[in-house]
Formats: sequence, C-alpha cells, structure tokens
Amino acid sequence: MIELIERLTESFGPAGSEGKIRALLCEEVEKLNHSYFVDTLGNLIVTAGNKNGKKILVAAHMDEIGLMVTYIDENGFLRFTNIGGVIKNTLLGTRVVFENGTLGVIGQEKIKEAKDLDFNKFYIDIGARDRNEALEVVGIGSPAVFYAPLSRRGNRIIAKSLDNHIGCAVLLEVLKRLPSSIPNEVFFAFTVQEEVGLRGGRTVSYRLEPDYGIAVDVTRVGDTPEPDYKMEVSLGKGPAIKIKDSSVICHPQVVQLMIEVAETNNIPYQLEVLEKGGTDAGAIHLTKDGVRSGALSIPCRYVHSPGEMVDLNDVENSVSLLLELLKKSW
Repeated sequence: MIELIERLTESFGPAGSEGKIRALLCEEVEKLNHSYFVDTLGNLIVTAGNKNGKKILVAAHMDEIGLMVTYIDENGFLRFTNIGGVIKNTLLGTRVVFENGTLGVIGQEKIKEAKDLDFNKFYIDIGARDRNEALEVVGIGSPAVFYAPLSRRGNRIIAKSLDNHIGCAVLLEVLKRLPSSIPNEVFFAFTVQEEVGLRGGRTVSYRLEPDYGIAVDVTRVGDTPEPDYKMEVSLGKGPAIKIKDSSVICHPQVVQLMIEVAETNNIPYQLEVLEKGGTDAGAIHLTKDGVRSGALSIPCRYVHSPGEMVDLNDVENSVSLLLELLKKSW
C-alpha cells in the first residue's frame, strides 16, 4: 500500500486542476472489477454492491491545496494567491512544482512585523532572468503545489497532500478487498474542489441522492506540543470517528453504527470533535431534504503544510473499519 500512497501524494492535483490525480485514480480503478464514471465537474464515481439495497455514498476528495500565479514582474518573479487553506508562515523557502514540472522556491519581501505577513509579500522564484523567460514555462493562472517527496520512518510517513490523497488510498484499498456481495449499493466518490468549499461533494451527492453519506478525510491531532486546539485525537491510536466539525454535526445513527462496528471487530478508534475545519460530509448532509452523514478521519499532524504526517497503522485500521462498515446492513 505504501507504493500506492507514494504515487498518490507525489501526483499533481490542486483544487480545480485535478486531471493528473484523477487519471492515476482511474488507472487504479480499471484494475478492479467495478464500473465507474466521471461527472461534469470532474468527480470520479465508482459503483459497487446491491442495487436493491440502501444507497451509501463514501467520499474522499482528490484535490489538494496549492498556489496560483497572479502576476509576473519584469525580473521574472511570480506573484501568487492561495488555492485553499495555505498557511502563510510555512511558505518561506518552500519548494513548489507546476503541472509541467517547473520547480520554484518561495521567497518573501522584508516585513517589519509578523502581522504584516500576507500573500502579497511572497513570490515564487523559478530561476528566470526576466518576465519573458518566465512566461516561456508558466503563465497567469498557472497552479502549483508543494514539492515534497514522501519519506518514511517505521510506521510514520511524511509527505505533501496526505490531505487527502491518503483518504483516496483508503478507498482504493477498500475497493480491492470488498466482497462481491454486500447488502447495499455503495458509491465511492473521489471528489474535486473540496479544499475551496466542498464543491465536488455537493454536486455528486445531489446527483446520487444517497440514503447515507460517509466522508473519508484527515483530521488534526492534539498530541503535539502546545497545539492550536486541544483535542482527543493522537497519531497511532486508530482512526477517528467524527462527532462534529465546522461543517457538520454527524448523524447520531451513523456515529453509533461506526462505533459498534469498530468495537465488534476489535478495531481501535478515537472520537473526534474538530473545532476548525470541515469535510465533504458538510456538503453531503445538506443535499435536498438531508442525508444521514458521518465521517471517518485519519489522524494527521501538520495539516496543510508541505510535511503532513500520518501513521500507517491508522491507515490500515481505517481500511478495516470502512470495509466492515460496508459489509453491514444499514
């Protein structure tokens, strides 16, 4: 599974430019005996199970945060804006890569006080000598993502875009292990543009009209020194069953079912209350007259940075929990 995770995290897929990561996901899905389609917005939907059963939507977003060029000055430096929740104080000195493989490093103008730090103080240096040379390889509107190859130490891995390419890896692994006969019809949706407003989750849920929804995504942890928000989630203690975040209060029926499945199958789990942040469940549960929704969260340190960290035991237990959940009648 680590090889798949490496391929996914090192792929290119900022919100609105998911073509490369979607092609990789399609390549993986085609190895399996499931039908799939891509909708108008770019969501990849894989179908499985009993068409006469309940309709369950399981969503993991394929997009990642990124940057977009807004202006190129006469000296060839690129000004940019954010795509999604980019953290400004992680940017200085960070390497980025454009879709065509062009690499750059982020520089920063001198500021007097930390409060003056804003995106208009940063620039990307691709080594161009002037504007014309820069325009030969990038243009206005060109997106970029962090350049950060995966590294591993024991069960811990560090990479960019674990939010949420690790969720995509979980869905693919569940699809590989899913029995040919399950009681419900399951739609595995690899969604677009979650990082800029849960957009793909909204459209795919509207189209499919599921009876239940489950988002698979990362969540923050409270096990590092002086975290911004104290919470009862730690790396290596199992997947987190979400109770609440900024976008959704999970349906108690779904929360309880997930807890029961975890306990019955001796799968370690944690309970998650996330004070700031959201997932596709926030869009899914508001579809039409409402969808009973929950979320399975993979604990992740340093979310939205070039060096996100997860524990492979949590990933494997996330696969086990979701697999057992989908084997049950709802």
